[in-house]
Amino acid sequence: MHYLLCYDLAPDYLERRGQYRNEHLKLAWEAQERGDLILAGACSDPADMSFLIFQSESTALIEAFAKADPYLIHGIVTGYKIRKWNTVVGKDAFTPLRPE
Repeated sequence: MHYLLCYDLAPDYLERRGQYRNEHLKLAWEAQERGDLILAGACSDPADMSFLIFQSESTALIEAFAKADPYLIHGIVTGYKIRKWNTVVGKDAFTPLRPE
């Protein structure tokens, strides 16, 4: 299944992220190399949210990722939610649906 990890970013995210960025990226790239994390990145204009796309059988792995993320630990991420994402179009869709 696919899941979205949706982060709410602090107003001073851009100014503060540098201090913890390497730790955050290390965590993310390790998850990607294991095949858990598919894509991740922050929105811009405004930089108020970021999204991480996971592939997992449950939310436990994603919850553990968020709680270990230095951005959340140090308040750069002010909140998060995990949402099941029903992917239906694309070569990596979990439940591909095509027109009849």
